[in-house]
Amino acid sequence: MNKNVIISVKGTQASPDQDTNVLELVTEGKYYKKGDSYYVTYKESEVTGMDGTTTTLKVSDGKVTLMRFGSVNSQFIFEEGRKHMSYYDTAYGAFTIGVLASKVDVEVDEKGGEIWVDYQLEIDNNKSGENDFYMIIREAGQLDDKHNRECTTGN
Repeated sequence: MNKNVIISVKGTQASPDQDTNVLELVTEGKYYKKGDSYYVTYKESEVTGMDGTTTTLKVSDGKVTLMRFGSVNSQFIFEEGRKHMSYYDTAYGAFTIGVLASKVDVEVDEKGGEIWVDYQLEIDNNKSGENDFYMIIREAGQLDDKHNRECTTGN
């Protein structure tokens, strides 16, 4: 299985001083299964501030691993109730980041699916804020095919 998919991501970052940033992204990517894990991969853009970076999510056994390579290099492991230490390497320097997920809800299968993650970040052992992201993965052309059928059949 290796599919072209449309990926919709909405992420929220709330810092301790109550500034909240919301980012929404719709992009094309790849979705495949390797062993018992599902993978979704896509290229970041200027919208996310990580142009030149490829993001891959590995989903397995209630755990989501987010890996980024390019202008930003990082690996975050989201596992409900467990804190994982990760790295975050940017053009401005490298940081050690603690990632504690309060919610990891994954509903994926061969066709795609949804991923919800609520998590807290700690940078160099200082709380950095509350974050979440919600991702929808669907086959590319899925809605277009249905729309085209309805237009040509009159339904």
